[in-house]
Amino acid sequence: MMEKKVGFSLGYFLIAFLALLIIQNYFLSRTVAQLSYSEFKVLVKERLINDLEIRQDTIEGKFVKGAIERITALRGADSKEKRITPEMTTFYVVRMEDGDLVRELTAEGIRFNALQEATWLRALLSWVVPVVLFVGLWFFLMKRMGAAGGGLMAVGKSKAKIYVEGETKVTFDDVAGVEEAEDELKEVIEFLRNPQKFQSLGGKIPKGILLVGPPGTGKTMLARAVAGEAKVAFLSISGSDFVEMFVGVGAARVRDLFAQAEKMAPCIIFIDEIDALGRARGISPVAGMDEKEQTLTQLLTEMDGFDTKKGVIIMAATNRPEILDPALLRPGRFDRHVVVDRPDLKGREEIFRVHAKKVKISDDVDMKVLASMTPGMAGADIANVVNEAALLAVRKSKNDVAMKEFEEAIERVVAGLEKRTRVISPKERERVAFHEMGHAIVASMLSGTDPVRRVSIIPRGIAALGYTLQLPTEDRFLLTRSEMLDRMTVLLGGKAAEELVFGEASTGAKNDLERATDMATAMVKSYGMSERLGPVSYDRARPRFLDVQLGGQPKEYSEYTAKEIDDEVHGILRAALQRSSGILGAHKEQLERISRILLEREVIDGDELKSLLDRP
Repeated sequence: MMEKKVGFSLGYFLIAFLALLIIQNYFLSRTVAQLSYSEFKVLVKERLINDLEIRQDTIEGKFVKGAIERITALRGADSKEKRITPEMTTFYVVRMEDGDLVRELTAEGIRFNALQEATWLRALLSWVVPVVLFVGLWFFLMKRMGAAGGGLMAVGKSKAKIYVEGETKVTFDDVAGVEEAEDELKEVIEFLRNPQKFQSLGGKIPKGILLVGPPGTGKTMLARAVAGEAKVAFLSISGSDFVEMFVGVGAARVRDLFAQAEKMAPCIIFIDEIDALGRARGISPVAGMDEKEQTLTQLLTEMDGFDTKKGVIIMAATNRPEILDPALLRPGRFDRHVVVDRPDLKGREEIFRVHAKKVKISDDVDMKVLASMTPGMAGADIANVVNEAALLAVRKSKNDVAMKEFEEAIERVVAGLEKRTRVISPKERERVAFHEMGHAIVASMLSGTDPVRRVSIIPRGIAALGYTLQLPTEDRFLLTRSEMLDRMTVLLGGKAAEELVFGEASTGAKNDLERATDMATAMVKSYGMSERLGPVSYDRARPRFLDVQLGGQPKEYSEYTAKEIDDEVHGILRAALQRSSGILGAHKEQLERISRILLEREVIDGDELKSLLDRP
C-alpha cells in the first residue's frame, strides 16, 4: 500500500515558535542593561559612559570601567531592580525632555551621535510583515492539509487504497470453500495476464464483476486474491467513501478513481459495499439523495466510457443485491454476477485448514468433526472460532490448541460467553434445568430433529440462562413438513416441561415461542403446508427497488384470509405444544431424574444424555 503522508499539525507550529523565542531570548539576545534616567545622569557627570547613540525615544551607549560598580552602589544591596552583571557591556535608557543634555555631554567630553529613525521602516515592520506571515502560514496549512488528503484542497480526490503489484500478498491459496467462485474469476486473471489471447478471437472480458453473498463469506479477500494471482495493481475503496456533505464531491471522486486506474492499467478497481453507492434511484423521499444519485450516474457514465482492452477490470461486492439500481446490473456494466455463498461441509473443512496454518494445533483435532459442528458458518465465523480456541489455549497455559478448546470456542460463538458469576436463585435454577431437559428429551425422542450435543444450565450471553445445543450431522437445504413440525415440537418442549412439573410456564420460553411462531407462519404463508388453506403462498415478496410505498409490502389477501392464516398458525402451535406435553408425560420419570443430575453437574454431553435415557 502506498505510504500515507503525514498531515500538518498546529502543535508542530507552536513547538517551532517556542523554540525560536527561546533561542532569541537566551542565545541570540544582546546583554543590555536598563538604567533609570537619574542613574544615567550620574554616569554622565562621572564620565563612566561613552559612545552614545541618541534616538527619538531611547539613548544607548557603552559602559566605561567602574560604571557597573557605581550603579550597584547607587542601587544598594536591597534594591529589587535587576542586577547588572559584568557581561553587560552596553545599556539603554528611556529618553526624557532634557535641554541641558547636549551641553553636559560636550562639557564632559563624551562622544555621542544622534540617529533619526525611518518611519516607513517601522510601519513596514508593524503592519506588512505580520500580514505576510499570516498569509504565508495560511497557504502552508492549506497545502499540507490538501497533501494529506483530508482538507478542502483534496476533497474531490479519490480515497482509494492503492496496492501495487505484489503488495496484496493474497492468493487463492489463502481462500477456501469458494471453488465455484474461483473458477469464475480465473478467466479474469487469464485476461489480465494475457489479454491478446481473448482479443485474437474477438472476445471481450466482462466490464464489471459483482460478488454477491452473505456477510463474512470472503468477497473482499477473493477480490484481493484475483489481484494477487494476476500480479496487477489493486485499487480498493468503499462505497461510502464517495459521498460527502458537499454537492458534486462524489462524482468528482468517481472521475478521479477511473483516471488513476487508466494510468495504472492493467489493474483492478474494487468497490466494497457498493450498495451504499448504487442504491436504486428515485424511490427514497429522504432529502439529500440527489448527491448519491449524481454519484451513481457518474459511475454509470464512467463504466460506459472506458474500454476493457486497456486492462481495467471493475469488481464490486455486496450482500444486498436486491436494492441495487437496475441500470447498474444490466449487461455492459456489472454483467457477471458471482455468488459467494456460505461454504458446505467440505468447504468449511478447507477453511479450517487454512486458518489452522497460523495456529499450533494438537494431534487430536479432527477438521472434519469441526466442519460438521459448524453448519451455516461463513469464513469469518470459522476464523473467529479458530482465534477464540487459540485464546482459550493461551488462557489455560497450554502449548497447543486441542479439540476441547475448539468445542468450547464453537459453543462460545454459538451461545455466547459463559456467565458463571451470575447469581441465580435455587428455584429459578431448577426451572431452567427442567426447561432445558424438556428440549433435550423431546429432541431425543423425535427422528426428524438434529441430535443433541450438549445440555447446559450455565448462563451464557446476555439473556440465556441455559441452552440445549443441537448440531446437524449433515448440511440440509430442504425441510419436509413433518421435519418442521418436529422442530417446532422441540422448541416448545421447554414450555411443556415447565407446565408439566411446575403447573405453569415462565418468561424463559420467549425466544422459543418467537422461533416456533416464525416457523409456523412460514409453513402457512410461504410454503403452502396448511391443510386448511391449501397449497397457496401469501408471502410473495417483490424486489425492494420496485416497492415504492413507505408502509412496506401491502397485503394481497382479504381480512377473512388473514384470520384464517392466524387461526391456522395458532392451531399448528397448539398441536406442537400438546405433542411435546404428551412425549414428556410419557417420560416424566426420566425428565425428573436427568434434570436432577443436570442440576448437580450443570453440563451433560450428548452421549451421556443418550445413556441416561436408555438406563431403566
